[in-house]
Amino acid sequence: MKLCSLLAFLQHLTETLQVALLPTLKEIWRTPSLLRRPRALSRVYMSYLWIPMGEGVDQGGREVKQSLIPLNARGVVLDLGAGHGHTMDYLNRDLVTKFVALEPNQLMHDRIRERAATAGYTESAGTLLILPYGAEDISAIVSALGGPHSVDTLISVLTLCSVPSPEDTLQGLVELVLKPGGTFLFYEHVLSPRDDVAWWQRFWTPIWSRLCDGCRLDRPTHVYVRKMGAWSTGRVWGKEGEEEENLFWHQVGIFTKAV
Repeated sequence: MKLCSLLAFLQHLTETLQVALLPTLKEIWRTPSLLRRPRALSRVYMSYLWIPMGEGVDQGGREVKQSLIPLNARGVVLDLGAGHGHTMDYLNRDLVTKFVALEPNQLMHDRIRERAATAGYTESAGTLLILPYGAEDISAIVSALGGPHSVDTLISVLTLCSVPSPEDTLQGLVELVLKPGGTFLFYEHVLSPRDDVAWWQRFWTPIWSRLCDGCRLDRPTHVYVRKMGAWSTGRVWGKEGEEEENLFWHQVGIFTKAV
């Protein structure tokens, strides 16, 4: 693996600290009890990190999302780990009747509402629903949606890297939330097939996951999806032009649930 690829990751790690560390320390000064709640502290850090970096991350995957989301997302759309709601920028408003933002970090909800209003989705009109749950909280999601099989399209953009028990969570979401014939779209960074890259992904994951709300560099998410027996059709492909030595190695997929 090239040294420049490792240095690029170290630079990325340093930038995250520069952006979010100081405001997080200020929050700890105001609320010392955060030190006893590591998950809450991680979400505070992530909320500050995502303000300047969310747009850049979105820009980095824009071509992929433009080719994946507008033509394939329709009906009721559930966005796993909505962040600041960037997925809405890619929706075809004529095809998508309702946007459900699943975002456990409630510090991000106001920005979701702002972006939703620009995209034409509002809670007052019943076209926007923001749920403060993680993707693993399947029973709560089903209840909030009014029952099982309420979603036409599931979308995961750089989210399954941080979901606890991802295989069980995916299975439950597809079985109980997605309608038969519904579509699952994903764009995720995953475990590299190259042994040298995978070694470094596993090396950095304990540090990276603590800083970035559980995000793991070493998950073969695309493999989890492909081996599920729920699909009638599906395909996975790589991000065009991406170097194999990138520690954030991406895969893209579209799958249809069997009827």
